[in-house]
Amino acid sequence: MLRLIIPISITILSQICNLSCAFSPNMNSRERVNLFTRSTTLDSSSSSVVTKESEVTDPRLEGLALMLDDGTRKSHSIAENSAFLTGLLKGISTQDAYCNLLTSFYYVYKDMESAFDECEMEQVQILDDNKLRRIEGLCVDMDYFYGKEWKANISPSPFTQKYIARIKEVAKEKPYLLIAHQYTRYLGDLFGGQMIAGMTSRSLNLNDGDGTAFYKFDEIDSTKNYITEWYTKMNSLDLSEEQKKEIVDEANLVFEYNIGIFQELEGSPFKAMWSLVLSNLRDTFGRS
Repeated sequence: MLRLIIPISITILSQICNLSCAFSPNMNSRERVNLFTRSTTLDSSSSSVVTKESEVTDPRLEGLALMLDDGTRKSHSIAENSAFLTGLLKGISTQDAYCNLLTSFYYVYKDMESAFDECEMEQVQILDDNKLRRIEGLCVDMDYFYGKEWKANISPSPFTQKYIARIKEVAKEKPYLLIAHQYTRYLGDLFGGQMIAGMTSRSLNLNDGDGTAFYKFDEIDSTKNYITEWYTKMNSLDLSEEQKKEIVDEANLVFEYNIGIFQELEGSPFKAMWSLVLSNLRDTFGRS
């Protein structure tokens, strides 16, 4: 049994470390990687195929995307990622903890996406996309865990109240800062969502897809292509250098708010880890 538990535990820890990168979408962007598009044309004289290569710039290596990479590096330090991931494991350790996490997310996304709907600033509208919206999936998950009357039986936690108050403040006073909320929340969800959904299902012994609609982006075929396009649009926004610096500061603040929500949760990260180990053991013996 021990021979099975050790490699399974290592695999799970590796997945958790990968989540650290998932919620730090720009962590490796300074490693310049040349992307090439290959186009083929027919040479009429020889009837042979001629291949041309054209270099495509990674949008994360320039503009506001690069500023966010550099500017949020402190928030994505080992210590901050440890706090984030420990909180995430607490959030999936028990059904009660996960329901509390979903409840906090419901209030955050309800106010955040309402702010996007009401915002008239073109720069925010350009990055807003129904494919990224999470409130519908959250409502599906809340229905699953709480039943249809859940709205009358929930309330935001203290830190969630601080978070949504900040959303309302920037929406009213400096709506361009909503870009930091789009960047931090949506890209984190998109990068890490599939992995978190799987971990949640295994930890809480849920049937595949039940209670994890929040993490599903069914309308996005290629995460990589979509995020590259999103970064490109972000870099093209008409923003002053001072506004860009403020957006970076706001992104760091949003990351702190998310850690705060996780730290409020009651639960044991070790229980979640053990549940994941047992789930993988069941899968292993089920295949043997």
